[in-house]
Amino acid sequence: MGFAFGLMIAKLWEQILYFDWYWYLIIALLASIKPIITFNSIIKETFPSMQVSSPLIRVFFLGAVFLLLFQSCITAIDTTVEKKASWIAGDHHIHSRFSVSFNSETDPLRTSPITGRDAFYPIPMNALMAKRFGLSWMVATDHGGPNHSKVNLEKAYPELMLSRELVPEVIQFFGMELNPPGADHSSLIIPNADNEAQQLFLLESKFDRKEVFPIDPERNTEPRMIQALELMNKLTPKPIIIANHPSRSAEKGQQYGLDDPAELRKWNDTAPEVSVGMAGAPGHQASTLNSDNTTRPQQFRGAYDQIPTMGGFDPMTARLGGFWDSMLGEGRHWWITANSDSHVHYTEGGSDFWPGEFSKTYVYAEKSYDSILEGIRSGRVFVTTGDLISLLDVSVQFGSNTAQIGGSLSVSSGTDIEITIKLKDPEKNNHHKENPSVERVDLITGKVSGLSLDPNNDRNPSTHVLNRFYQDNWSVKDEYKTMTYNLKNVTDNLYLRARGTNTTQLEPEPDPPGENPWTDLWFYSNPIFIQVQ
Repeated sequence: MGFAFGLMIAKLWEQILYFDWYWYLIIALLASIKPIITFNSIIKETFPSMQVSSPLIRVFFLGAVFLLLFQSCITAIDTTVEKKASWIAGDHHIHSRFSVSFNSETDPLRTSPITGRDAFYPIPMNALMAKRFGLSWMVATDHGGPNHSKVNLEKAYPELMLSRELVPEVIQFFGMELNPPGADHSSLIIPNADNEAQQLFLLESKFDRKEVFPIDPERNTEPRMIQALELMNKLTPKPIIIANHPSRSAEKGQQYGLDDPAELRKWNDTAPEVSVGMAGAPGHQASTLNSDNTTRPQQFRGAYDQIPTMGGFDPMTARLGGFWDSMLGEGRHWWITANSDSHVHYTEGGSDFWPGEFSKTYVYAEKSYDSILEGIRSGRVFVTTGDLISLLDVSVQFGSNTAQIGGSLSVSSGTDIEITIKLKDPEKNNHHKENPSVERVDLITGKVSGLSLDPNNDRNPSTHVLNRFYQDNWSVKDEYKTMTYNLKNVTDNLYLRARGTNTTQLEPEPDPPGENPWTDLWFYSNPIFIQVQ
């Protein structure tokens, strides 16, 4: 009976038909587990505009639950932990309905957080969409205002635990988008452990600059962030901090905003295994798209309306010989990532892609919490947009010794090394129903000269493109393209990294307003360090 009524209502009720089927599955399950969250709060928070009697909704959900149980009888869910390392894609910056807001008129003291406005998807919805778009891991990273640490502890974490049960195919870390003292937003990734919720509560309640109201200026200083990093560095296991959209807060005419080179160096100096890098490709890449996929001519990719992105990447990453290369030129393990910064999908009035729909961070790891976190910490990472590639191996060989992305290799002075780049350019459409092809691959190098005396340094003049590979310069087997380069007479410490694109731009150019992100795609590897003995 419930099953039949559910089908009837789903067919006839236009407002229900508007949503994807994942909504009904998630809400039905959430509604059936009262200890975690009540039925009424799900309806009120998830569908605030719906006006319908509770019995009718319950009939529909009974039918949905019946369908779920029926499907579970015929479909086995794979919960196997992969024991063999491979390139697995993920996203470390995803918001849910627990990125709360406040009504300043009715709640001047900010005591009543409102869920489902800044971002309105439940965590299981994000996990299902991550799975749909090919991700194997993700991080729940909500932010908020006063007392948000309590929201994370009492609401977001229980829903994350449920999401892990509902979508076991996706490794789901607990974390948050921290409002760091004296800086712009950062992804804080908490290691998976029995005390993960308490660990995040400690860090957010003690150090998030928006945790108290009225705002306390003492919580918004760079020295306080150093205190936070010192504490994180003492935790076992250690969390990870990744600076998000580092140039976005820059004002017009300025190169840097809340994040600057000296500050990020201090972070890395204080806790090099915690502060490990920055988002090379920021989220909000759909900000130039309307819901019908036409472009918005006045909007910029990533909401970088003062300093534009370059090929969808932050200028601190994309500028050859710029800030990122200056960090690598000091020998710092400072890695780049990519993320969606998903709040609300662009087809529903937002400016975002779903996790994995456009940007992916690939980590070479086993499919387990510890291995993925260690892979990020060690720089075994490459990033891509638009599914331009789905695999990237960069290796350097000296004799019988080999180093891969994120690694290092010791060589004798004056010897030759062989660099091999192998990528998979998939012969299938991406999520824009197009099949982009790699036009060119660049092998980039720069000298490693030791720590800079100037903490504000943002240049490495030794950085240059060592070689550009085109179609005639690589071999093709199935979907794999392989290219090699012999670097002779190596006498200096250096690093090597790879970059590629589907465009003809020799260097990534500033993205114009209204650019369709699917037309300008890039991938980047993290570096390999060469140490001369």
